[in-house]
Amino acid sequence: MTKANVTNVTIRPEEAEHFGTLAREWWNAKGPMASLHQVNPVRLAFIREAVDVHWAGDIRAAKPIDGMSALDVGCGAGLVCEPLARLGAEVTGVDASAENVGVASAHAEAAGLDIRYMTGELASLDIGRFDLVTSLEVVEHVADKQAFLRDLAAKLKPEGLLVLSTPNRTAASRLLLVEGAERIGYVPRGTHDWHDFVTPDELSELLADAGLAMGEPRGITWRPGKGLHLSDDLSLNYIVTARKA
Repeated sequence: MTKANVTNVTIRPEEAEHFGTLAREWWNAKGPMASLHQVNPVRLAFIREAVDVHWAGDIRAAKPIDGMSALDVGCGAGLVCEPLARLGAEVTGVDASAENVGVASAHAEAAGLDIRYMTGELASLDIGRFDLVTSLEVVEHVADKQAFLRDLAAKLKPEGLLVLSTPNRTAASRLLLVEGAERIGYVPRGTHDWHDFVTPDELSELLADAGLAMGEPRGITWRPGKGLHLSDDLSLNYIVTARKA
């Protein structure tokens, strides 16, 4: 893969605006963000297992990351931040959209959760380093993937764990995730540009450039009778861990 020039600017203003217009609908499980509500349990199950394996924790523990710090980048209105807080972490959420951060803060407060939310370029935020960093369905939206992944790595503690998910760039994802899902309204129109999707091999190379070693990816797929679930099929979406190399 040819390496792109690193610009250190990762936020695309048009992407922030697009998702910001959806902010007030983010927590509506039957609204335009319904697809995120449906996939969230699958992503959280992967995160829980990854946490248990990484820190050799008790799989029965209600709060496996109690007292740890967690950062969710591209947090939207907090769909991942709130579960991480309930798992015991001290959570920070960062998003490019001030509208999303405003809705996330209000929702967390109403739920009695103490979550720190911030907006802006990750590299410019003096927020320290974290035990757990997550960034789900975000890397395909940034202006400079190489810079973005380096920024994520910089926020990760030496023994920390990074979890990423993103659509794969395949013929199947173009047909189903872009042309199909946006046409029928399952995903808001304009959400995805297929050319920005990242293959597992490309992501592994980008992570290596950031000083991180990628784990074995798991696919997120759908089938009748089972719905969305983790699988070995990487053709649509995949989720993966990374650690300091």
